[in-house]
Amino acid sequence: MIDLRSDTLTRPSPAMLDAMMQAKVGDDVFGEDESINTLQQYAADMFGMEAALFCPSGTMTNQIAIKLHTQAAEEIICHDLSHVYLYEGGGIAFNSGCSVRLITGNNGRFTANDVEENINKEDIHFPRTRLVCIENTMNKGGGACWDLDELKKIKQVCTDNNLALHLDGARLFNALVAKNQDPRLYGTIFNTISICLSKGLGAPVGSLLLGSKEHIYKAKRIRKVFGGGMRQAGFLAAAGLYALQNNIERLAIDNNRAAKIAEVLSKKTFIDHILRAETNIVIFKVKDEYLIENFLLALHQNNIKAVHVGKNKVRFVMHLDITQKDFDSILQVIETMELKQV
Repeated sequence: MIDLRSDTLTRPSPAMLDAMMQAKVGDDVFGEDESINTLQQYAADMFGMEAALFCPSGTMTNQIAIKLHTQAAEEIICHDLSHVYLYEGGGIAFNSGCSVRLITGNNGRFTANDVEENINKEDIHFPRTRLVCIENTMNKGGGACWDLDELKKIKQVCTDNNLALHLDGARLFNALVAKNQDPRLYGTIFNTISICLSKGLGAPVGSLLLGSKEHIYKAKRIRKVFGGGMRQAGFLAAAGLYALQNNIERLAIDNNRAAKIAEVLSKKTFIDHILRAETNIVIFKVKDEYLIENFLLALHQNNIKAVHVGKNKVRFVMHLDITQKDFDSILQVIETMELKQV
């Protein structure tokens, strides 16, 4: 089966597995795992930040960041489609005891003016606004990328109002490749950044939280409370380091393939709307007069898996386990597919 459900489905390549087998490991809770220490410093240096912390998942790095920037009964500003709000199990409330101010914007993005308008005034009736969370690329926005100038404006609003700014960069490298941007620019804008190694970069497990030495020291304590302290996890860190050193530039292949698939889908009579495919995600809507179940069944009968992400909406995600032969098959299936109205 050609699996388009997510880029989390990637598996380590033989070269990555070899790097894992050669890893030098120790007890990371004691700070003695050489491979983890190397990975953390390498990632921090990429973004021009002081330190990094290796964690099992992006949900954990996001939740640690939220916890370290806030106190209970404070408020976080984020988009109403954001991962930290929709897909982290209510973690903002459970872990940090914070409320959320949701912004509705263009494909998961908002503006500096939107942020400014949603900061609570100093009043005992309102929770204090403390943190702004941004997701780049925006999953539910079809892999949409943020405008760098707008991010700088948002940073200024945060600075002026004593707010922290966190980036959920689960697919940030897809955006960096698509926009030809220097990760160090992001290091100057955000207080903390979460990056995922187990999506398009192809590592089996792991995410990193980047920030100042002070923030990462505090983050390590929070990770301990969350149960995220790992021991000889250098085998996983070695896979992450290999991913950062070898699998970033090839993300352009995934981005380009998504754009081509969107182009082919746009010519089909049963497709209603396609979000602009800026990176490796294609989200589109099947017209109401067609059953989405029939569309997914037609894909499955042609050995393609996809996921239903909303009313009549489907998501395709490109990743490194899709070969050129697989990609050609996907295009052929879509080009020849016919659906009957109901």
